[in-house]
Amino acid sequence: MSGFPMGGPPDAAYFETLAQQAVAALPDLFRSRLGDVVFRVEDFADADTLRKLDIDSPWHLSGLYTGRPLTEESVWETGMMPATIHLYRQPILAEARQRAIPLATLISHVVVHEVAHHFGYSDEEIHAIEDSVRD
Repeated sequence: MSGFPMGGPPDAAYFETLAQQAVAALPDLFRSRLGDVVFRVEDFADADTLRKLDIDSPWHLSGLYTGRPLTEESVWETGMMPATIHLYRQPILAEARQRAIPLATLISHVVVHEVAHHFGYSDEEIHAIEDSVRD
């Protein structure tokens, strides 16, 4: 893949940098409410995750939010694992290559999508918003 540092495919650290840039570009209203959300870069989703989501191929999942959305949090719950946004490196690289879009643009899109889940939006609501912006 050309156009990336050192000419090779970007590593997890580079993805983390692009994810941090995407978060930094969010309006403060959202950025300030991310709290302890953890970002993890992995090559692919594991088999258990794919099975739970009824996804046949690891290439079909580029990002995932796990945790309790803000709309469902309670002050009475303690000891919960922090919410996590997973970025799956190989599917994102493949999609960026297939669609000929900049990697930073795609990672930003995935980050925004998963951040929306943190705020309680469903996939259907997120896609409706995206569609309304494109029109």
